[in-house]
Amino acid sequence: MMQRAFKKETKYYGKSKQKTRYFVNIYNSIGVIDKNQYNDIVDPENPFLEYEFLEALEKSGCVGGKTGWIPQYLVLSDYEKIIGAITFYIKFDSYGEYIFDWQWADAFHNAGLQYYPKVVAAIPFTPANGTRILVHPSCSFEECALRMINYLIEFCKKENFSSIHFLFLTKKEQKFMEKLGFLPRKTHQYHWFNRNYESFNDFLDDLRSNRKKQIRRERKHLTGLGIDISIIEKNDIQKEHIDEMWNFYLDTTSRKWGQPYLNRKFFDLIYANFKHRLVMVLGKDKDKWIGGTFNIVKNNRLFGRYWGSISEYKNLHFECCYYSLIEYAISNKIDVFEAGAQGEHKFLRGFAAVPTYSSHFIIHEGAREAIGNYLQNEADYTDRMINDYDRLSPLKYLHIKSE
Repeated sequence: MMQRAFKKETKYYGKSKQKTRYFVNIYNSIGVIDKNQYNDIVDPENPFLEYEFLEALEKSGCVGGKTGWIPQYLVLSDYEKIIGAITFYIKFDSYGEYIFDWQWADAFHNAGLQYYPKVVAAIPFTPANGTRILVHPSCSFEECALRMINYLIEFCKKENFSSIHFLFLTKKEQKFMEKLGFLPRKTHQYHWFNRNYESFNDFLDDLRSNRKKQIRRERKHLTGLGIDISIIEKNDIQKEHIDEMWNFYLDTTSRKWGQPYLNRKFFDLIYANFKHRLVMVLGKDKDKWIGGTFNIVKNNRLFGRYWGSISEYKNLHFECCYYSLIEYAISNKIDVFEAGAQGEHKFLRGFAAVPTYSSHFIIHEGAREAIGNYLQNEADYTDRMINDYDRLSPLKYLHIKSE
């Protein structure tokens, strides 16, 4: 695999109208950045750009080296503190991104152009939505973001990268990036929304009758098997729970994909330094843990991440991945539950189809025009698909909206 080393780079931006001097640096490691200053600018609902999570990816070796994800941290600062940051990766393939561009890479290759390496601002192996351009709340987003994005574009042109991709960013960021020449892309996921439910039955009352009965049958079937479901969170999580979750994850990934993206050291580092964000749903048959999920929560958002089991138990996946976590979200007044990529199972169980956003800067003019045309057609198709899902949704309020 092609490897390149990138050293720290600095650019001085002089004085703004407020007579503040700004500096942009690109670092190879999160370890050289001040943790407290960095965490001060992270979005209140985005756990995946917190220092501890990025550090766990880096220290465990899940990124860097020969993984295809070479971490880079662009930091904007004044003389006193960090005021902005963009975490991005130099990519030599498109694995683990969940916004698929393999066809673009093939088109580049067929035209005699080089698509890799490229720059990706995303969370590795994590199709979770959130702010990608971090700016201190006391500073102007547009002013700081403009400085960082312009510097990133200069950096990529100098290094002869083909493109820059911001994945699963916010709609606000996408609109801002479009003004800077980034192509907008619209895809979709399935999210659960809390409509001020007081109980799981309140949620079921929002579903059409046939789907409500199906969910009740699925939960009753699992209870009939004698399977106990436990929700274990934050400081209640013990080492044994991490041990079991690692075994579930390893077994499932080896059966489905062959090679897991994450390793055991990552799980241990998350347990040691990020436990306050964890929610686990574990199933037990008599005295034996048999499967479960590893999830992350921050303020009003819950993110389903990793599922695994040691054998097939009918309906265990639905209980651990959806129903128990919906109950948890209702009990904890969580507004949104993102359960990850893909989603026919989610759609049938009360998750709504919603647009997701990404932004792409293609440096080659001809390729940029061709990809822009493709993305416009794709966006039209995505809008039609979401409307169709609304019409067919088991959620009664979406059905009414689409009529």
